[in-house]
Amino acid sequence: MMDILEVREYLPHRYPFLLVDRVLELEPGKRVEAIKNVTINEPFFNGHFPHEPIMPGVLIIEAMAQAAGILGFVTENKKPADGFNYLLVGTDKTRFKRQVLPGDTLHLFAEHVTTKRNILKFSCEARVDGKIVASTEMLVAEHRS
Repeated sequence: MMDILEVREYLPHRYPFLLVDRVLELEPGKRVEAIKNVTINEPFFNGHFPHEPIMPGVLIIEAMAQAAGILGFVTENKKPADGFNYLLVGTDKTRFKRQVLPGDTLHLFAEHVTTKRNILKFSCEARVDGKIVASTEMLVAEHRS
Protein backbone atom coordinates (compact mmCIF):
# COMPACT_ATOMS: atom_id res chain seq x y z
CA MET A 1 0.00 0.00 0.00
CA MET A 2 1.15 3.53 -0.77
CA ASP A 3 -0.24 6.77 0.67
CA ILE A 4 -0.36 10.10 -1.18
CA LEU A 5 3.09 11.13 0.04
CA GLU A 6 4.68 8.03 -1.47
CA VAL A 7 2.53 8.31 -4.62
CA ARG A 8 4.03 11.79 -5.12
CA GLU A 9 7.52 10.23 -5.07
CA TYR A 10 6.61 8.06 -8.08
CA LEU A 11 4.53 10.54 -10.10
CA PRO A 12 5.74 13.96 -11.24
CA HIS A 13 2.13 15.23 -11.52
CA ARG A 14 0.72 17.80 -9.10
CA TYR A 15 -2.60 19.57 -8.57
CA PRO A 16 -4.81 19.71 -10.55
CA PHE A 17 -3.40 16.83 -12.60
CA LEU A 18 -2.44 14.26 -9.97
CA LEU A 19 -5.16 11.63 -10.39
CA VAL A 20 -4.03 8.88 -7.99
CA ASP A 21 -4.81 9.32 -4.28
CA ARG A 22 -3.64 5.98 -2.93
CA VAL A 23 -2.25 2.63 -4.03
CA LEU A 24 -4.11 -0.30 -2.48
CA GLU A 25 -2.11 -3.20 -3.94
CA LEU A 26 1.14 -3.41 -5.87
CA GLU A 27 2.98 -6.42 -7.27
CA PRO A 28 6.12 -5.17 -9.07
CA GLY A 29 6.24 -6.46 -12.64
CA LYS A 30 2.66 -7.66 -12.45
CA ARG A 31 -0.18 -5.39 -11.36
CA VAL A 32 -1.36 -2.39 -9.37
CA GLU A 33 -4.66 -1.25 -7.89
CA ALA A 34 -4.98 2.42 -7.03
CA ILE A 35 -7.84 4.81 -6.27
CA LYS A 36 -8.93 8.29 -7.21
CA ASN A 37 -11.60 9.85 -4.98
CA VAL A 38 -13.71 11.96 -7.32
CA THR A 39 -15.20 15.06 -5.65
CA ILE A 40 -17.35 17.92 -6.88
CA ASN A 41 -14.36 20.18 -6.15
CA GLU A 42 -12.45 18.83 -9.18
CA PRO A 43 -11.71 21.82 -11.46
CA PHE A 44 -12.91 20.01 -14.61
CA PHE A 45 -16.48 19.80 -13.28
CA ASN A 46 -16.89 23.58 -13.76
CA GLY A 47 -17.07 23.05 -17.50
CA HIS A 48 -17.85 19.33 -17.92
CA PHE A 49 -20.77 19.87 -17.43
CA PRO A 50 -21.99 22.65 -15.09
CA HIS A 51 -25.48 21.16 -14.60
CA GLU A 52 -24.55 17.49 -15.01
CA PRO A 53 -20.97 16.93 -13.79
CA ILE A 54 -19.24 13.97 -15.51
CA MET A 55 -15.53 13.11 -15.27
CA PRO A 56 -14.04 13.47 -18.78
CA GLY A 57 -13.05 10.19 -20.40
CA VAL A 58 -9.61 11.50 -21.25
CA LEU A 59 -8.96 12.04 -17.51
CA ILE A 60 -10.09 8.50 -16.72
CA ILE A 61 -7.49 7.30 -19.24
CA GLU A 62 -4.91 9.61 -17.65
CA ALA A 63 -5.73 8.21 -14.19
CA MET A 64 -5.18 4.67 -15.51
CA ALA A 65 -1.91 5.82 -17.12
CA GLN A 66 -0.73 7.30 -13.81
CA ALA A 67 -1.48 4.01 -12.02
CA ALA A 68 0.43 2.16 -14.76
CA GLY A 69 3.27 4.69 -14.37
CA ILE A 70 3.58 3.88 -10.68
CA LEU A 71 3.76 0.17 -11.54
CA GLY A 72 6.40 0.91 -14.19
CA PHE A 73 8.54 3.02 -11.84
CA VAL A 74 8.42 0.46 -9.02
CA THR A 75 9.06 -2.44 -11.40
CA GLU A 76 12.09 -0.70 -12.93
CA ASN A 77 13.25 0.60 -9.50
CA LYS A 78 13.30 4.21 -10.75
CA LYS A 79 11.77 7.53 -9.68
CA PRO A 80 11.20 10.89 -11.38
CA ALA A 81 13.75 12.39 -8.95
CA ASP A 82 16.35 10.14 -10.60
CA GLY A 83 15.69 11.82 -13.96
CA PHE A 84 13.21 9.29 -15.36
CA ASN A 85 9.65 9.68 -16.56
CA TYR A 86 7.09 7.61 -18.44
CA LEU A 87 5.12 9.14 -21.29
CA LEU A 88 1.85 7.80 -22.64
CA VAL A 89 2.52 6.98 -26.29
CA GLY A 90 -0.53 4.98 -27.34
CA THR A 91 -3.84 3.41 -26.46
CA ASP A 92 -5.78 0.59 -28.11
CA LYS A 93 -9.16 -1.01 -27.55
CA THR A 94 -10.35 1.89 -25.38
CA ARG A 95 -13.96 1.54 -24.21
CA PHE A 96 -16.18 3.60 -21.92
CA LYS A 97 -19.08 1.78 -20.26
CA ARG A 98 -20.42 4.14 -17.55
CA GLN A 99 -20.13 7.71 -16.35
CA VAL A 100 -17.94 8.71 -13.41
CA LEU A 101 -19.67 11.21 -11.13
CA PRO A 102 -18.78 13.31 -8.09
CA GLY A 103 -18.71 11.10 -5.01
CA ASP A 104 -17.44 8.05 -6.88
CA THR A 105 -14.28 6.21 -5.90
CA LEU A 106 -12.50 5.29 -9.10
CA HIS A 107 -10.52 2.05 -8.75
CA LEU A 108 -7.66 1.95 -11.22
CA PHE A 109 -6.16 -1.37 -12.30
CA ALA A 110 -3.08 -1.82 -14.47
CA GLU A 111 -1.47 -5.11 -15.40
CA HIS A 112 1.99 -5.26 -16.99
CA VAL A 113 1.79 -7.18 -20.27
CA THR A 114 5.20 -6.79 -21.93
CA THR A 115 8.32 -4.65 -22.10
CA LYS A 116 10.21 -4.18 -25.37
CA ARG A 117 13.22 -1.92 -25.25
CA ASN A 118 12.00 1.07 -23.21
CA ILE A 119 8.30 0.67 -24.02
CA LEU A 120 5.97 -0.96 -21.52
CA LYS A 121 2.52 -2.30 -22.40
CA PHE A 122 -0.30 -2.41 -19.84
CA SER A 123 -3.84 -3.70 -19.77
CA CYS A 124 -5.95 -1.27 -17.72
CA GLU A 125 -9.43 -0.98 -16.23
CA ALA A 126 -11.23 1.65 -14.20
CA ARG A 127 -14.12 0.57 -11.98
CA VAL A 128 -16.69 2.16 -9.70
CA ASP A 129 -18.54 -0.05 -7.23
CA GLY A 130 -17.01 -3.11 -8.91
CA LYS A 131 -18.44 -2.17 -12.33
CA ILE A 132 -16.16 -1.40 -15.27
CA VAL A 133 -16.40 2.24 -16.37
CA ALA A 134 -13.49 2.17 -18.84
CA SER A 135 -10.82 -0.16 -20.18
CA THR A 136 -7.83 0.22 -22.47
CA GLU A 137 -4.48 -1.19 -23.50
CA MET A 138 -1.73 1.39 -23.29
CA LEU A 139 1.89 1.87 -24.19
CA VAL A 140 4.21 4.05 -22.14
CA ALA A 141 7.77 4.95 -23.05
CA GLU A 142 10.61 5.63 -20.66
CA HIS A 143 11.96 9.14 -21.01
CA ARG A 144 15.07 10.59 -19.38
CA SER A 145 14.69 14.16 -18.20
